[in-house]
This record gives sequence, C-alpha cells and structure tokens, in this order.
Amino acid sequence: MGSFVVEGGRQLRGEIVPQGAKNEALQVISAVLLTGEEVEISNIPDILDVNNLIQLLMDMGVRVSKKTADTYTFKANDINLNFCYSEDFLKASGKLRGSVLLIGPLLTRFGKALIGKPGGDKIGRRRLDTHFQGFIDLGAKMKYESKKELFTIEKEGELHGTYMLLEEASVTGTANIIMASVLAEGKTTIYHAACEPYIQQLCRMLVRMGAKINGIGSNLLTIEGVERLGGTQHRLLPDMIEVGSFIGMAAMTGSEITIKNAEVSELGIIPNAFRRLGITVEERGDDLYIPVHTEYEIDNFMDGSILTISDAPWPGLTPDLLSVLLVTATQARGSILIHQKMFESRLFFVDKLIDMGAQIILCDPHRATVIGLDHKFKLRSGIMVSPDIRAGIALLIAAMSADGTSRINNIDQIDRGYQMIDKRLNAIGASISRI
Repeated sequence: MGSFVVEGGRQLRGEIVPQGAKNEALQVISAVLLTGEEVEISNIPDILDVNNLIQLLMDMGVRVSKKTADTYTFKANDINLNFCYSEDFLKASGKLRGSVLLIGPLLTRFGKALIGKPGGDKIGRRRLDTHFQGFIDLGAKMKYESKKELFTIEKEGELHGTYMLLEEASVTGTANIIMASVLAEGKTTIYHAACEPYIQQLCRMLVRMGAKINGIGSNLLTIEGVERLGGTQHRLLPDMIEVGSFIGMAAMTGSEITIKNAEVSELGIIPNAFRRLGITVEERGDDLYIPVHTEYEIDNFMDGSILTISDAPWPGLTPDLLSVLLVTATQARGSILIHQKMFESRLFFVDKLIDMGAQIILCDPHRATVIGLDHKFKLRSGIMVSPDIRAGIALLIAAMSADGTSRINNIDQIDRGYQMIDKRLNAIGASISRI
C-alpha cells in the first residue's frame, strides 16, 4: 500500500483540468457489451477502478485498443462466455464495485450473468435490490448462493418490457436496468429513475447506438426494445466530484485556481453548495475561478437557524461531495450540520479530522455538526489512513491546509477515483510525495 507525505500550508495557483467522470466511465464502458460493433470512448480517466474494469473486459474477450492517453476503442464481438461463468471471473468482479454494471448487458445480450458480491468502498450497506428487482420485473430468474456469495441471473426466452417503479433512485441500478431493457421485447417504463448527468450520458450514447429511449433527464424513462445496437463514439463529461473537490481545496488552502473546462451546465447545485459555505465561485464561460479566501462564512437559513446540507437524488446534491463539504467547513466561520442520508459509515472518517484539531460533533452515523475554526487555528498535521475514495480526498485537503507534514496511508483508495492527483496538484504548487 502506498502513502502520501503532504507538506501543509502551501498555496496553490494556476489552472487545473478535471479528469473524465469516473462514475460515467464505469457505466458506458460496461455498455460496450451490448453490441458486437466498435465503440470509441474518450476522456477516460486513468484510475484504478476504470483500469480494472477495462482489464476485466479484456479477460472476457473484448478487443480493446488504446488510441491515445484517454481514448479507447472496444469491440465485443467474440466474448468468452466460459470465462464469464468461471471462478476467475467471479474473483475479479468481486474486487470491483463497478462490475455490477456488467449484469444488465450480459443478461440481455447473452442470457445469463454471474457475479460475486461486489467490492468497493466500505461505507455501509450498499444494497443491490433495485438492480435485481428490475431484472426480475423484466422476466429474469435470480438465484443467490450464500456460501459462495454468488448471484446468478438468467433469462428464460426473452426479456419482456414492463412498467416498474423503482424502490430507490439508484444510479447504478437505473443504469443496469436501462442496459437490460434496450434489447428487451416491447416497452419498458421506469419510474423513479435516477436522472444524474451520467445516466443522461449513458442514454444518449445508447440512442446513438440505435436504442429508443424517451424521457432522458427526467425520472420517468420509456424504452422501446430493439433487436440490435451498433457502434458509436462517446466522450465522457468532466468529473463533477473532482470539480467540487478542487473548489473546497482552494478555499481551505487560501489558493487562487481556475478549474478549466468544467462543463458548468452539468454541475447542478454543486457550485451553490460551496457558495452557501461563503466561498466565491465565479463562472467564466465553461471555467470556474476560485479567488484567494482569507475567510469564508457559512450561511444560515432564513429564520436564522443553523444551515443543514444533505444529499439527495439528482438534481439534489450528490452524496459523493459531502466529505469534501464537511472538511471545507472546518475552516469556515459559523456552524453547519452535514446530513449523509445514504451511507451510514461515510462520516466515520471525522475522528481523523478531530485528531487534527477540527471541531466536529458526530451526532450519529448519518449526521455531523461542524463548528468552523474561521482560519484562526490551523489543523494539525498527523498520520491517517484513507478509508474510502471520498474520505481520502477530504483527508488530503485537510493535510494540505494543516500546519506541518502529514502522512496518508492506504492511498490506493484515492487512486481508485483520482487520476495522478499528486502530480497534478504539485504542478500548481502543492507538495505531495508518493512513497
């Protein structure tokens, strides 16, 4: 396991370009299994989770060609189904949370999918019920072997379109059901669908491949099944989580940075969430400019009560940014309640921030109250362990703003979601050593 050694207290200055969107990449790369024709995808981030998924596809028989540093072509015209149902496949897929997105394409095109219990961040329960219930509604049969932690999903005959009301607006669940539905017979109606920009991107890519999808951008999707899909070209959006991370990082370290090519129209309420912490976020075309902050003050609600920021399905605030908002609030003036509704373990990294001098009250697994230090007291340096991707970047931000030199262990978790983050930040003034 690698570590970062971070010299705190350094100001950043310059321009930084966000990587391609991790969550979108996992969806659209999985979708290449829906056709035997060539699919070209660009702006792919060079991160562990995405690279592991691409390697898994290659092991399955997908012909993958790397055209440039961030552009790949995929051709799934000769899939090795024996490998897809083997112990080696189960072992590999079980280490990667994104492998769950292979179920929909494998089921609808080849009739059967096996998957081990997916890995990924240890942030509490992450149910797959929405995925599986959607497949069952389409006519598939599912079996779970508890001893092997093995899911088997098969179709008898063809999948048939139907009406379904999702139990939760799961992003990966919605993506999986969409991919299973595009080759099903008849019309599928998905209500309470997730409608994040990444879902919209997946739908638009599938439409270019020949799918018939109406309602893109809403929580009510109608899909008319087609017999086959063709090839296409697709470009990933910038990663909105990385954009938000850079906003918080700039404010915490008193830095002046410009986030280039941020695709501002696709960021939703993310810039406003940071503005509610008192951070100036200027939109300059498709760039975001963050000036130097010597202080920033948290808003209150209109009746004077303490501000609460919570996650919600899109167009609400993505849960992946709450860790960054929380750490950014530690140096604000004022207090805030952070309410993480989706995952009950995602706030457990705050004990590391408390050790660094942050004033945080962990109310319960889902809520934390932050009393800002108003830049009057810097966080202390320390030794910490990254428990998951988003907590990892939050701890990196804390270390960059702290007095002294910190060490962050288990940085594989950060590398899973952030491309060469040390080199990119060092280029604009950070001091991060990888050991």
